[in-house]
Amino acid sequence: MNSTFKKPEDSEIILTELMLPSHSNFSGKIHGGFILSLMDKAAFASASKFSGQYCVTASVNRVDFLNSIEVGELVTMRAKVNYVGHSSMVVGIRVESQNIRTGVVKHCNSSYFSMVAKDETGKTVQVPGLVLSNLNDMRRFLRSIKHIKMRNERKLEFSRQAFEPEKYKHALKDYNVRIDIEGYK
Repeated sequence: MNSTFKKPEDSEIILTELMLPSHSNFSGKIHGGFILSLMDKAAFASASKFSGQYCVTASVNRVDFLNSIEVGELVTMRAKVNYVGHSSMVVGIRVESQNIRTGVVKHCNSSYFSMVAKDETGKTVQVPGLVLSNLNDMRRFLRSIKHIKMRNERKLEFSRQAFEPEKYKHALKDYNVRIDIEGYK
């Protein structure tokens, strides 16, 4: 068990950047890939600040783009560690945009990045424990545990070795698919 503990606030990163025309896609909105790149930087900074080590991205949870971001808006990302394992951390990131002229703020997306702390040789290293000092911290930590558990169960259920297609045949009847697998009825 780890004897060093830190609060989520010890990992907090706030990154703000002006959205330029060079960041836009063909429809004139800010390109989602550019936002994902900024989110990855925020996750790296938050996890590295918390762990005192360089960190790598292990996975990104679902990202739903809720509101588009316009050229000329300020984008602010707030990131902090929500969960820690032995060498892994889940960093929650909230993305908001602000119209400079009107002051209107929009929630654009939220996501969770799983980060792993590494030493100079590339080996995983233990990260500090997490102090849960309020109900929001506890809720975020428990949500991460549930997400990790569900991801592991889904990975096993749909692995080549464990997949049982008979279980899902009828589940596909309401979808726009046709099963045309030789030898499968």
